Amino acid sequence: MPDILWLAEIKKEDIPSVGGKGASLGEMTSVGLPVPPAFVVTAQAFRRFLVETGIEDELFKKLEGVDVEDSDVLETTAQRVMKLVMSVKIPKKLEENILLSYKKMGDNEVVAVRSSATAEDLPDASFAGQQETYLNIRGDEDLLVAIQKCWASLYGARAIYYRAKQGFDDRSVDIAVVVQKLVYSEKAGVMFSSHPVTGESSTIIEASWGLGEAVVSGAVSPDNYVFDQNSKHIVDRYIANKIVEIVPDGSKGTKEVEVSKERQNATVLSDNEIIKLAKFAKIAEDHYENPQDIEWSIVGDTIYILQSRPITTITSKTSKKGKDVHGEGNILLEGQGASPGIATGAVVIVHSVKDLSKVKDGNIMVAKMTNPDMVPAMRKAAAIITDEGGMTCHAAIVSRELGTPAAVGTKKATQILKDGQIVTIDGEKGLVFEGDVKRAEEPQAQQVAGFISAPAQIITATSIKVNVSLPEAAKRAAATGADGVGLLRIEHLILGLGKTPNWYIINKKEDEFINELYSGIKTVMDEFNGKPVWVRTLDAPTDEFRNMKGGEDEPEEHNPMLGWRGIRRDLQSKSQFRLQVEAFKKLWNEGYDNLGIMFPLVGHPDEFVAAKGMMKEFGVDVENKTLGIMVEIPSSAILIDDFISAGINFASFGTNDLIQYTLAIDRNNQNVADMYRPKHPAVLKLIEYAIKRCRKAGVECSICGQAGSDPEMVKWLVETGIASVSANIDAVQKIRETAARTEKKIILDAARK
Repeated sequence: MPDILWLAEIKKEDIPSVGGKGASLGEMTSVGLPVPPAFVVTAQAFRRFLVETGIEDELFKKLEGVDVEDSDVLETTAQRVMKLVMSVKIPKKLEENILLSYKKMGDNEVVAVRSSATAEDLPDASFAGQQETYLNIRGDEDLLVAIQKCWASLYGARAIYYRAKQGFDDRSVDIAVVVQKLVYSEKAGVMFSSHPVTGESSTIIEASWGLGEAVVSGAVSPDNYVFDQNSKHIVDRYIANKIVEIVPDGSKGTKEVEVSKERQNATVLSDNEIIKLAKFAKIAEDHYENPQDIEWSIVGDTIYILQSRPITTITSKTSKKGKDVHGEGNILLEGQGASPGIATGAVVIVHSVKDLSKVKDGNIMVAKMTNPDMVPAMRKAAAIITDEGGMTCHAAIVSRELGTPAAVGTKKATQILKDGQIVTIDGEKGLVFEGDVKRAEEPQAQQVAGFISAPAQIITATSIKVNVSLPEAAKRAAATGADGVGLLRIEHLILGLGKTPNWYIINKKEDEFINELYSGIKTVMDEFNGKPVWVRTLDAPTDEFRNMKGGEDEPEEHNPMLGWRGIRRDLQSKSQFRLQVEAFKKLWNEGYDNLGIMFPLVGHPDEFVAAKGMMKEFGVDVENKTLGIMVEIPSSAILIDDFISAGINFASFGTNDLIQYTLAIDRNNQNVADMYRPKHPAVLKLIEYAIKRCRKAGVECSICGQAGSDPEMVKWLVETGIASVSANIDAVQKIRETAARTEKKIILDAARK
């Protein structure tokens, strides 16, 4: 196989040489679709690069036995391997072949350099976004560097992880590189030839100004058009407010700029352009005999097809639901259904952290109540049962995020159940049955490859985000199509280590702590490339720290929920706060500009100002960073104008705490759980007041508490004017639908008036 192949020479069967992307472009060229000219540096050329430079054996040796679940080890290994790839020079003969082909494209042509792995864009494994693309590349030297960076990206952390999870051996996957003439798009986007969830014959087109990267990365909310392939009519359109676009930047790379005012709310595509794009989508789908995810661009009157890959998220019409327990089983316990699903297994009673080692894969973990240091065991459990708690408790939140069935608030599970006893749990109904109860088939709610839903194609003016607590849940969270992360709790990252921040400080292992925190946050941010991710600083009550190494001197507090936690602790523990900030700085320095920091339990603007001042002291350019607060104490809602004056960039309601602090109700106390009222008039008045003041000041106002996952509450919030809603992973789809319906009703009511 030669080092170089041109698109005209390539067919879809050439994936082993040109990768999924290259094969698709060649195939589309052969059927007459308007693909910009390109050549491909083949996978065999890449393998010759590894052999001739003498790094092949060393490279694969570094990858042997890597624990991909250990984020620190994974990231360290990835950095070492990528550095190895970049440390050697491209062999002379290969370099000459690349530059000769580049010269044939034109005089110093501007190109896009796109990775195309040999296990990518396959019908059953997308690998989308695992390797890199470099736009606006011009000149011999920059082209060679971009190609080598594409090769190195085959060994990025997320690519190694994805291969491991998909069952691909690192040695079996090579990478080709597509060098394609860059189209200076006036408008661009993505389209699905058929509905990406149901497979219905509706072509969905997303469009915005500039290069398509703005749509692909989530930097902009695009226009959305739906074309019915059966009736051949445009059946729906949504015109978004498009604030930014991505354009070429000088002689190398791209930049994000503000869209001119007259284009921000203008329609991107004409009816004729929509019809033409839908026609190309149908041609591609018919040719491949599989629905396609297609990137396109338009210059003047010319449409270009830039990429096409199979849609892998469509659910088979014959797929089945998990199971439902037959009613004849003997019910041992009744609680609240906190996380849906059915599981059967042997009970393990966890009285304290000392019992966690007893929990093995597939056990039913039973505890009075869970806390963050139990998360490692919860990951292994097939289901969770607790004596106490409600829908907003730790066990409920973490179980939903892990996709683990859970029943909480059973009152006496630890007394009635015995170690080793076989039980069946219905996490939707909150029931615990004796023994292995038979189950019945039911139609399945949409699930894709273990994720809670495919990316929703409903576009809303209200930003719909997702709550994340654990790095391993990041992929499931991203698969919901959320517009970002409205709450990333870091206490689970810290408390899961089993050692307090102070332990790391005393034992002079601060770098170890910083890297653990950095890796966990980075895992989430990599899944939400370009989308806002709001990270909440440490909010751990003293009783949770007391169970960890270094927690021996934690103060005894009668009610830790009202005690030394949140920002009040960080302000008094400067070294602890500094470690968190160092992890944030590391991410910002690597270009993660979408990282926002949210301070919890802030009761007065002085605390926000003090935290901001400490960050500045630690070397953060605070005026150019996104900093906000949790509104979870009544005083922070009442003083919202003062917080706005103090310079907050956003505010987010933590309704779980706001409700209990407003009503004096312990949300984890079963005796008063029925008095916990999210829609209590006093709570709603506080929320409404803060929303209106933030809206007037142009400050984004959001919600990330449990109430953000309640459709009825979200309907009221959207009507009240909230800017964004962050829901639990399993609720994102229904909350997006709720917001869309509410927005349309508001528009319709206004039109009728």
